[in-house]
Amino acid sequence: MDSELKREIIVENYQNPYHKGLKGKNEYFKANTNNESCIDNIDIELKVENNIIKDANFDGEACAISTSATSIFLKKIVGKSLNEVKTLISNYENLINEQDYDENLLGELMAYDTIYLQPNRKTCALLPVNTIKKILKQIEEEKSWK
Repeated sequence: MDSELKREIIVENYQNPYHKGLKGKNEYFKANTNNESCIDNIDIELKVENNIIKDANFDGEACAISTSATSIFLKKIVGKSLNEVKTLISNYENLINEQDYDENLLGELMAYDTIYLQPNRKTCALLPVNTIKKILKQIEEEKSWK
C-alpha cells in the first residue's frame, strides 16, 4: 500500500468515522480506554449475539490515528465471530509491533504498517484494540457466570 493511499484511508476514517455515536442500550457491552500521554479517550460498545458482533459503535475525543483506527477496526469486526475478532486483534498487534501478520486479513488496517517509525503513535493505533480486549474480557466473565 503506497503512502498516499494510507494517508487517504486515515484521513477519510478520521473526518468521516464509521460507527460513530453510542447507542447506550443495555444489550451492549461497553468499555473505555484513554491514552495517558495525550487527549485520546474513547468508549466502544459492542452488541454480541451467539458469539457474533452484531453492532459496534464508539465515541470520544481522539487524534487522527486513534479515531481512524477505531473506525476501520469496527467496520471490520461487525458480522465476525468473537474468535475471528481475536485473530484480527492478534494480527493487528503483530503489525504494529513489527511481527508476523496476515496482510489479507488486515485490509485497510495496513495503513498503519509503518506506525512503528513513530513509537509514540503505537499507543494511538492500539487504543481501539485495547478497548475491544476489555469488552471481550467482560463477555468471557459473563459467560463464566452462566
